[in-house]
Amino acid sequence: MAAAKKSGLGKGLDSLITNKVGTAATTEAVRAPEPDKDVTFVKIAKIEPNREQPRKSFDEDSLLELSESLKQYGILQPLLVQDKKDYFEIIAGERRWRAAKIAGLKEIPVIIKNLTEQEMVEISLIENIQRENLNPIEEALAYKKLLNEFHLKQDEVAERVSKSRTAVTNSMRLLKLDERVQQMVIDDLISTGHARALLAIPDNEDQYNLAQQIFDEKLSVRETEKLVKKFQKQKSELPKKQEDDGMSVFYEDMEQKLKAIMGTKVAIHYKNKDKGKIEIEYYSNNELERILELFQSIHQIDT
Repeated sequence: MAAAKKSGLGKGLDSLITNKVGTAATTEAVRAPEPDKDVTFVKIAKIEPNREQPRKSFDEDSLLELSESLKQYGILQPLLVQDKKDYFEIIAGERRWRAAKIAGLKEIPVIIKNLTEQEMVEISLIENIQRENLNPIEEALAYKKLLNEFHLKQDEVAERVSKSRTAVTNSMRLLKLDERVQQMVIDDLISTGHARALLAIPDNEDQYNLAQQIFDEKLSVRETEKLVKKFQKQKSELPKKQEDDGMSVFYEDMEQKLKAIMGTKVAIHYKNKDKGKIEIEYYSNNELERILELFQSIHQIDT
């Protein structure tokens, strides 16, 4: 069967499936398939989803729409499955399987292939990326799985999904966000643009609070970037302000003690915790002489 023409990401899945498993699961377009000796019909009750499938969430309204189409036309593109002896595990096509169950179909067309676990993950990931079925966090987790469990390098992952290495790196950076913020991305409460801006905030609680503010105030990505910069500036100034507040209390106490000794107003002007000047006020020459005598008496005691 000729592969459906793709734009953008077609290269990744076409090359993977053409060379390894055929081309039957590359699209859900409504068109009659050409005869394929590899296609067989299997009872839907004998088919189970792949627990390692990258996609975890499915839109119920979309499934209902697809199920109505399946009632009328049937499944025109077979699922890719792997024979697990007691059942068939879905490699690609879980959305069609779910919709077929809703539609009440008893049997569905499949192509049975034997693949390695890595090949299954790659095909599931590529298929979902091409159809834009994955949310940003699911996509990032799939990349992470390929890197960590199958020891691929980022450029190898990028090549397999026909994306740039930068795109893969930026996707995986989302996993550094607080889990609550990640869930907000999954729930489409904030966009990936908002999420990327929040990566500049290291504290998880601060990330979440700002994400809530972004959602509540319906901020744009540009407004979010300005908010993050303002927050960073305020955060960097906070320790200095706290230090200044602590110094103020200390010097106010020192001023009161000097005032009690001098019997007149005393002001301390400090530049930092180790440097400053003392200002002593007097209101007559006699008071000035009294202050001088006070210093002389202190000097005589010291000597």
